[in-house]
Amino acid sequence: MELPHGKKIYFASDNHLGAPTRELSADRERKFVAWLDKAKEDAAAIFLLGDLFDFWFEYKSVIPKGFTRTLGKLAEITDSGIPVYYFVGNHDLWMDGYFEEELHIPVYHEPKEFEFNGKRFLIGHGDGLGPGDKGYKRMKKVFTNPVAKWFFRWLHPDLGVRLAQYLSVKNKLISGEDDVKFLGEDNEWLVQYSRRKLEQEYRDYFVFGHRHLPMEIDLGKGSRYINLGDWIGYFTYGEFDGEAMHLKTFSPEKEKEA
Repeated sequence: MELPHGKKIYFASDNHLGAPTRELSADRERKFVAWLDKAKEDAAAIFLLGDLFDFWFEYKSVIPKGFTRTLGKLAEITDSGIPVYYFVGNHDLWMDGYFEEELHIPVYHEPKEFEFNGKRFLIGHGDGLGPGDKGYKRMKKVFTNPVAKWFFRWLHPDLGVRLAQYLSVKNKLISGEDDVKFLGEDNEWLVQYSRRKLEQEYRDYFVFGHRHLPMEIDLGKGSRYINLGDWIGYFTYGEFDGEAMHLKTFSPEKEKEA
């Protein structure tokens, strides 16, 4: 993609709408929708890197209740001709066609390469990549197993969603509660993953979510690792202006003053 003059590409991750409850995440949802409104003014594309919801499961004819403002705004953006791309996270592994069919948003389950204005990006949510994290990797195999998904689908949605939300908040392997401490560049497993990928093939930017910490780390050779942070405590996002990518913080109050 070559960006038209004055256009930008935006990146966001880890909203966890619905946590700890739908009611208590309502203010965060309104803030995110305000950001989407602002971004669409000059967006060439918008990338959402997973865990938009704290839990998401698509039954054959049912999706979880709530998030109307977010889903409606995304539909408005894609209807206007601005492409939106979605990478599933560890809280929304079970996407199965709704975003593609209803919102016209392609959904990716693995990291994917993109090129913008000659800059190469490797983009993904980030869960289960790199060394370590063995407990989660084992759990992910269970969650994505077709038999396990089939059994869960037979639970009544009221029971299944309530159970999944409880586990999402209580289980640290799922909730990522341990992922809010900076481990140091040499111990950050997504940094290690990016460096190994860089040895195989050059990319200008490795962009991930999942860690909930805004990070910009120089990998050498002009390459950078960027973690987008979250929309729980940081409200950070990535912005690529055609030449360079930067992390920024969204503040509706400052936007009104401007």
